[in-house]
Amino acid sequence: MSEKDKNKDDYFEKEKSSMIRSIGGLITFSTILPLKTYTTIEEMAKMAWFWPIIGAFVGAIGLTLSYFLLKILFIPSLIVATIIYSYFLIFNGFHHLDGLIDFGDAVMAHGTPEKKIAIMRDSQIGTGGIATFFIVAIITVASLDSLLSIGIISSVLISEMSGKVSLLSSCISSASGPDGTGKYFIESMNKLKFTISLILVLAISYLLANFIGVFGVLGGVFGGAFTSYIGAKNFKIATGDVLGASNEIGRMFSLLAMVIAFLWI
Repeated sequence: MSEKDKNKDDYFEKEKSSMIRSIGGLITFSTILPLKTYTTIEEMAKMAWFWPIIGAFVGAIGLTLSYFLLKILFIPSLIVATIIYSYFLIFNGFHHLDGLIDFGDAVMAHGTPEKKIAIMRDSQIGTGGIATFFIVAIITVASLDSLLSIGIISSVLISEMSGKVSLLSSCISSASGPDGTGKYFIESMNKLKFTISLILVLAISYLLANFIGVFGVLGGVFGGAFTSYIGAKNFKIATGDVLGASNEIGRMFSLLAMVIAFLWI
């Protein structure tokens, strides 16, 4: 790894590669779990197809918490939806939320793709980022509240898995840039890995919520493709922030799709 790469990605350390270490690094990178497992970003990106399974674990904790709050403490579904959404943001270390806000700032800016990417990578937060977060947050909470109020508690787990499917969907439909962490995930992802991950998530979601769960996963796939399209129109490429935004947008579309599916089925 060059000195330039070390300065850019000093989170990662060169270690002996293995599947377990790569998965551990992915968990360390994307959650607040104190595993302290580090690896190169190249090795970690090879296991990105496993991300939805990590999402299933995070979602399972959220599902258990939802059941306790709703069924044991009898807390209203709107408050539970807000708590669960907050839990997702905190447990993921605000990692993807940061990408969503930066993405919103850059999309709302005027200028060349290069100028927009520079805005996306700066440390300032503008109106575009705040507004984007607000829109995604209120639709996410409102959709989750609707699902919890009708008893589809499994939507908590399904939506978090689907957020990671959305991230992978964005990877396979985006062009990578010359540098940055997003480059490695995009270049490592392929249709076979995506298909394997998608089939696993579809099977779990169908078992949990029948065709409503399937709609939720498809909503996540759409969310990733939609984010990729917006990114291509504005930046020509996808950065790590675009991929992070796709997770939050994908979760939102997953929940929204399940609400629509419930009304139709």
